[in-house]
Amino acid sequence: MTSRLTKQPSKQKAAQFVRAVRAALTPLADAKRAAGARAYMRNQFECLGVSTPARRAAVAPLIRALKPAEAGEVREAVEALWACAEREYAYVACDLLARHQAVLSVADMPWLLDLARRGAWWDTVDCIVKIVGKVVRRSGAKGVRAMDSAVRHKNLWVRRVAMLHQLGWRADVDTERLFRYAELLAAEKEFFIRKAIGWALRDYAWHDWRAVDKFLKTTRVEFAGLTVREATKNFAALKEREPGRNRLTHRLPES
Repeated sequence: MTSRLTKQPSKQKAAQFVRAVRAALTPLADAKRAAGARAYMRNQFECLGVSTPARRAAVAPLIRALKPAEAGEVREAVEALWACAEREYAYVACDLLARHQAVLSVADMPWLLDLARRGAWWDTVDCIVKIVGKVVRRSGAKGVRAMDSAVRHKNLWVRRVAMLHQLGWRADVDTERLFRYAELLAAEKEFFIRKAIGWALRDYAWHDWRAVDKFLKTTRVEFAGLTVREATKNFAALKEREPGRNRLTHRLPES
C-alpha cells in the first residue's frame, strides 16, 4: 500500500486515502455513541460514534503509510477529510497533520488559519493550535509576524490560535508576546477567548508562575474572572514545589 500511495498524484492519493479511512471507520460506527457525541457538540456536527482510541488504532497504519513528500499532499488529504460530514474524519485530519507536520512551513500558515475557521469548534481548533505552534517555532520572524496578524483577526478562532500557539514552549515562550496578546484580547466577551488567555498564562506558569503573577498584578487592563481563575488555578501547587517546600507528588492536568 505504501508504494502505491506514494506514486500517485496528490489528489488521487488523497481520494484513495479517504476511501481507506472510510472503510476502516464505518464498521466501527455506534449510533448510541454518535447521539451522545452530537449532543456534547451541541448538535452542530454529525458523528459516527467511534471512540478516540478505536479511531486512532484503525487509521494509524493508513496515516503512517501516506508518507507525503510535500505540503501539498498533506493539504489535499486534509481537505478531503475536512469535507466529510462526520466529525471523526476531521479528527483523522488532525492526526494526519500531527504526524506529518514537518513538511509544512510558514507558507502554509494562511491555509492552516483558514482551516481553523471552517467547521470550527474548540476540538479541531485546538488541534490546529499545536500544528501552528510547531510551524511558528521553526519559522522565526515570519512566524511571529503571522501570529501578530492573527491575534487581530476578525475571526475568534484565528485569534484563539494566536493566543494559544506557544503552549508547551516553557522556557522558549516569548513572554512579551504572550502578555501583549493577553492584553489585546482582554476586553473580549467571548468565552473561548477568555478561556484561551487564562489557559496560555496557566501553561506558562508551569515554567514561571511568578512572572504570570507579576503580570496580572501590574497590567493596566482588566481581565475577566474566568481568565484570572484559569491563569492562577495552579499557583498554590506551584508554590509548594519550589525549593524548600514539599514537591508536587503529581503533575496537574494542563486543561
